[in-house]
Amino acid sequence: MRTFDFSAIKGPLGRSISAGGRSVLYFGGTAYLGIPRQPKFLDYYLEGLHHFGLNNGTSRNNNVQLGIYKEAEQAAALRFGAESGLLTSSGFLAAQMTVRHFADWGQLEYAPGSHPALWLKGKPDVSGSFEDWGLALVNRINRSPQKRWVVVSNSMNNLFPERYDFSFLEGVVREKELILIVDDSHGIGVLNNGRGCYPVLPSQEHVKRIVVASMAKALGVDAGLVLGPEILVGELKNTEAFLGASPPSAAGLFAFMQAEDIYRTELERLLELCAHFKAGLKDLKSDFAFLEGFPVYLSANKNLAQQLMEKQVLISSFAYPDQFGEVLNRIVLCSWHSKSDLDNLLNILVSCA
Repeated sequence: MRTFDFSAIKGPLGRSISAGGRSVLYFGGTAYLGIPRQPKFLDYYLEGLHHFGLNNGTSRNNNVQLGIYKEAEQAAALRFGAESGLLTSSGFLAAQMTVRHFADWGQLEYAPGSHPALWLKGKPDVSGSFEDWGLALVNRINRSPQKRWVVVSNSMNNLFPERYDFSFLEGVVREKELILIVDDSHGIGVLNNGRGCYPVLPSQEHVKRIVVASMAKALGVDAGLVLGPEILVGELKNTEAFLGASPPSAAGLFAFMQAEDIYRTELERLLELCAHFKAGLKDLKSDFAFLEGFPVYLSANKNLAQQLMEKQVLISSFAYPDQFGEVLNRIVLCSWHSKSDLDNLLNILVSCA
């Protein structure tokens, strides 16, 4: 079979992409709500470009500031159910800045599978299931003389996929103080009616919650976001990393602020597609792992990517956790797909079973 290189595509990603003169249906990536190709969102972005220009290279402690940054932070906090918000140029910066600032506040603990953006000194030495880790952690916290703890985790595992339940933290005794830092890059905009994990994280007087996220996935904006209590977010706004770094594009934030109805409509469309695809999967013998309402489907068929490529369908396929790991073949739905795209894919999957 002739191979095609999709590592240097010349145009935007979408429901179909082209390389070497060949066009294929594309079921990969993280643009769950199809924002990079959403016409009205692009109109808002262009309006923002005309209003604010291409970029803003000044730091957040400069004596000249664009007011949209504070406005967008307030809008994000309101939209996702937090007391306060903070914006950076990337999700990686948001995560690193947050973990570095609070790492010495208490004893630092990582959950299994935490994203590299959350790491400080290489991959944390922790393994096993999330549930077992959580139960063991609560037991260790309650038995330890250490009063303050910082717990760092993803909100979900988007690869396998799995959504994490943090209710185990309700078992932490009230004599302890805990800051929970959760990376919700793949959940925000999609799960919990688009609000992400912040509203459903444990909310207790002795457990403070902070969510960090990349806005470049479902939300379609090249920016990083921190959500949390005003006092903790205020601390982050006084760090060198926040004050010294250039902010994200104002144009993207302008579009984000105008696009609440767009996000809602695209999420509704995505959930309809997920329901349609789930119904079609019932007729297949193939084994797929997926979460209700999340558009990622992990296949147990190790040859699926190659089989689909022969039918002009490209999916997400790479080795995990490194180049020597097992290849993960995942089908990712986006709101830019149509039901006919899914029917075409389902028919091909039948032939691959």
